Amino acid sequence: MTGHLLGGAGAIESIFVVLALYHRIAPPSINIDDLDPAVTIDVVRDVARKLPDGPIAALNDSFGFGGHNVVLAFKSYEAKS
Repeated sequence: MTGHLLGGAGAIESIFVVLALYHRIAPPSINIDDLDPAVTIDVVRDVARKLPDGPIAALNDSFGFGGHNVVLAFKSYEAKS
């Protein structure tokens, strides 16, 4: 949704993932017009969706020029009083 930011793509993707976990939303995927009927996973389309309470995790995968491939895992946590 932002275009390719070359060296900054992974950083901004990580910021978006952390913000999605913080606000407990699943942002929509873009450019999905027709899903294969055999796809059985829940794909978020068109509108962001609120995530349930409890611990959640998200993966951010970045594929860069020259064969770079990095995956980061982020996990939410419950604030302790």
